[in-house]
Amino acid sequence: MYLPSQFDPKNVYVAHQVMRTHPFASLISVDDAGLPFVTHLPLHLEASGASPGGSDVLLGHCARGNAHWKYLAARPQAVVTFMGPHAYMSPKVYPDLVRVPTWNYVAVHCTVQAEVLDGHAAKDALLKQLIADHEPAYADQWRGLPEDYTGKMLNGIVAFSLNIISMQCKVKVNQHRPEAHARMLEIYDAGSPDEKALGQWMRQMGLGT
Repeated sequence: MYLPSQFDPKNVYVAHQVMRTHPFASLISVDDAGLPFVTHLPLHLEASGASPGGSDVLLGHCARGNAHWKYLAARPQAVVTFMGPHAYMSPKVYPDLVRVPTWNYVAVHCTVQAEVLDGHAAKDALLKQLIADHEPAYADQWRGLPEDYTGKMLNGIVAFSLNIISMQCKVKVNQHRPEAHARMLEIYDAGSPDEKALGQWMRQMGLGT
């Protein structure tokens, strides 16, 4: 993605934060006609704690009826995007009128190498990771379901691991416009949930404080 240096936090842990707090991602690869094919899905991050790329892995699954897993098997390299909070920003935040509106946002893009995972054990382990991420209390219910039912559910999905080859993180909150930071925070703090979240990102980046 287009990533001016002022919007690059240059910190893998910031990217991990975005991926964990906004895990509903877009998985993008190429179909048999050579066109982009997109699946929207939650992904679990297993972070190595190393540099971007490292051995960080994303785990996910899709319905067996979704041809995306076949495209991943045939052409394993893909892109994953995570979209964090985003919101419009009016030019009224500036002290002068010769300005234009903008849109602020937080996003992560990853280039990944996919591996399709087979077998009930691998798929069950992946589902338990997702359950732990989103509803830990459901784990006991999953374990207590009849085996014929869980087997049917596992047969209906295809799991995959996505090894992160490279990663970009963009935090665009007008870092390069310090004359507007105080007013931006006023607007964001009084705004929508996304706007409030962008205000928190501004504070995390040390802006307007």
